[in-house]
Amino acid sequence: MSVTAERDPRSKDRRLNIRASEAEKTVLAQAAAASHMGVSQFMLQAALRSAEEVLADQTRFVVPPEAWAEFSALLDRPARVIPALREAAAEPSPFA
Repeated sequence: MSVTAERDPRSKDRRLNIRASEAEKTVLAQAAAASHMGVSQFMLQAALRSAEEVLADQTRFVVPPEAWAEFSALLDRPARVIPALREAAAEPSPFA
């Protein structure tokens, strides 16, 4: 569940401060008014949406069904024997 879906506006107990130019503040105020929100509410909603997108890009990926089937088939196939890897695994660990 996203943070924006589960937050209770009555439980806000932390303050965030940012600096902006007069032009940036004007654009934010216009966008907030067009969205029927206060500037703080608009900025928090936009920042949370952006943060959730960034985190989603880091934690999940989506592939078409055909690509998923190919990926799954590659994972399910028997392992190949790689002699050099087998030899390396048979050597004593330098960290032991």
